[in-house]
Amino acid sequence: MHPLILHAHATGPNPIKIAIACEFLEVPYTVKMWDFGEDPQKGVKGTTFLKINENGRVPALEDPNTGVVSWESGAIMNYIRRVYDKQNKIGPRGSTEQDIVDFEKWEYFLLTTLGPMTGQTNWFRHYHSTKNEDALARYSAQTHRCYEVLEGQLAKSGGKSILPAGYSAVDCHFEPWVRQHAFAGVSIDDVPNVKKWLESFGQTPQVQAAYEKIKAAPKP
Repeated sequence: MHPLILHAHATGPNPIKIAIACEFLEVPYTVKMWDFGEDPQKGVKGTTFLKINENGRVPALEDPNTGVVSWESGAIMNYIRRVYDKQNKIGPRGSTEQDIVDFEKWEYFLLTTLGPMTGQTNWFRHYHSTKNEDALARYSAQTHRCYEVLEGQLAKSGGKSILPAGYSAVDCHFEPWVRQHAFAGVSIDDVPNVKKWLESFGQTPQVQAAYEKIKAAPKP
């Protein structure tokens, strides 16, 4: 089996979630790092990378075993599960339609709500060229609201996993984004189950290995 090629950059949570999933599935992968910007050979907006992902964003995934190229973290995660998770290590925690829907609704909640709200909070706190306190307050409040929603779900497992029957790809999706709470300036002190889950899941060998592998990847 040839290693998958995970395209990433040094910051940002979305490539990390794919690395975590690969670690749980014991799927070999290599990490190729890219810069922001338009450098033709090194930048995500350059001609070389745009041939892999027309949207000019990471992550992207190339699978030399199948010839499949994917981008958007949700699409990549589902591809990895379909092809490499035949034993359902990180899929829905049951086989009923409700089990499948429960998996998908939390996956999509991260992809459509918690992730984008956190990204906007980070933007207006750190990167916007002029201060916009109204926008920062709105997105910070929405990010914290997402933590409150997640808190209620995690209470079902006592803070152990997002889906009560154990860790899944849903936890892989959430961990890199919730880990950014301090950078976003949004406290998790009043959501104890979120805090407990983040600490425990973050200490698993798979999560630690994913962060180490991306950290150690050669710079572009």
